[in-house]
Amino acid sequence: MATEVSATSLFCGPDRGVSDNVVLRHDGGVITGIAEGAGPGPRSFVIPAFVNAHDHARATASSFGAVGMPLESWIFRTALGTPVDPYLTAASALARSAKAGCAAMMVHYTRPSGTIPLVDEARAVAKAASDVGIRIAFAMAVRDQNPIVYGDAEPMLSGLSRDDRKTIEDLFVRAPIPPRAYIELTDAIAAAIAGPMVDVQLGPAGVQWCSKPLLEAVAENSARTGRRIHMHLLETVYQRAWADQHFPDMVRWLRDIGFLSERLTLAHCIHARPDELEMIATSGARIVTNFSSNMHLRSGLAPIAAAHGCGCAIAVGVDGLALDEDDDILREMRLVQMVHGGLGFKPNWTPAEMFALAIRNGRRATGAPGSGELAAGNPADYVVIDLDRLDRDQIMPVDPMALLFARGNATLVKEVVVAGKTIVRDGVCAGVDLPAIEQELRAMYRANVGKLDSFRRMWPPLGERLGAWFEQQLTCQ
Repeated sequence: MATEVSATSLFCGPDRGVSDNVVLRHDGGVITGIAEGAGPGPRSFVIPAFVNAHDHARATASSFGAVGMPLESWIFRTALGTPVDPYLTAASALARSAKAGCAAMMVHYTRPSGTIPLVDEARAVAKAASDVGIRIAFAMAVRDQNPIVYGDAEPMLSGLSRDDRKTIEDLFVRAPIPPRAYIELTDAIAAAIAGPMVDVQLGPAGVQWCSKPLLEAVAENSARTGRRIHMHLLETVYQRAWADQHFPDMVRWLRDIGFLSERLTLAHCIHARPDELEMIATSGARIVTNFSSNMHLRSGLAPIAAAHGCGCAIAVGVDGLALDEDDDILREMRLVQMVHGGLGFKPNWTPAEMFALAIRNGRRATGAPGSGELAAGNPADYVVIDLDRLDRDQIMPVDPMALLFARGNATLVKEVVVAGKTIVRDGVCAGVDLPAIEQELRAMYRANVGKLDSFRRMWPPLGERLGAWFEQQLTCQ
């Protein structure tokens, strides 16, 4: 059915700017035209829908005491938040992202519940996405080495009691999946859930967690099938130290085996060096920056301006750790703009340019069709912003995109449309009851956390041992 949307202002792109008093028309999930002559109605600013280009569809970490920890201990602590119900956990995360204005989200699935077969768990996530109405990319994360630390964990584990050691091994140590079996698993997941709204990808967790044969198998399968790859890279100082000691030519090796390509998206790259950024840029791979997550986990400030300057395609992700743990992708984009947008009178990009490239590159990372621009022939994925609240003073004409990057946040989102269908209106998800889901999840987690009392009891000494092990690596270079 054909739909008309009146817009007081509509963002057409960094080159065409903002058009005023226009009507956007769409039919069958596709934009059919934009014309002048908007009728009377509430003042609105219509913009392309956002993309959360790196996330894991998990529970809120702080609720499990994972606050202000480096990634290497945070990963352990958040075991308390392992999904108790894959559908409800994913629906909660996806609905929060949709409420914030996202049309698409990357689900790098790093922590399965272990309660059902992996293909069925992927089906549960895809069902949640379908009910919410959001596009997703789904990659079952894989690792086949270094489950506890980046190397031999025996020195750290040897001082634990037998019971404490068993607790850790039961929670975190799994038989490594052979490369061929992982490719077959990904094929099976794709057969089960891939479609117009779901892009199934390969998801190696990170080079320090994956053997060379596994990464080679991923690169070969991607080159042969065209399947995209999503992976963390050089997120922390400890991963940088590991690479320098054990794999100094890591990025060059990834390039040489064909792993680096336009099919690849890399999350973080906080500690990538200039020559490594150049190789990533030349390959056509994308970098997703996750500013608030990097600050929460004390991982460091990514060289995003330098990456952009050498031609890297940049996207923005929430990584489940937005500034206020509310999945507000707009606030996240504003933070990226404020920190990496330039110095003094020399901007690296304008807010409009940064917004457009983040949407375009995010859609490429997630396999979402089109460039994201609001133009005829592109998918009808857009967000309606309450312009009265954004331009609350209405003293003089001000570029609404400038206002959006000065004071915008998810509370200004009036409507979210994906593939021509309204999935959020006035802060309420149309397809799922988010408050009821979150209430049910809280009850489940409260009941479940008691089953992990032994892990909670041993956390203080375990955290100290982890910190000592990783800090030692920095002095061994």
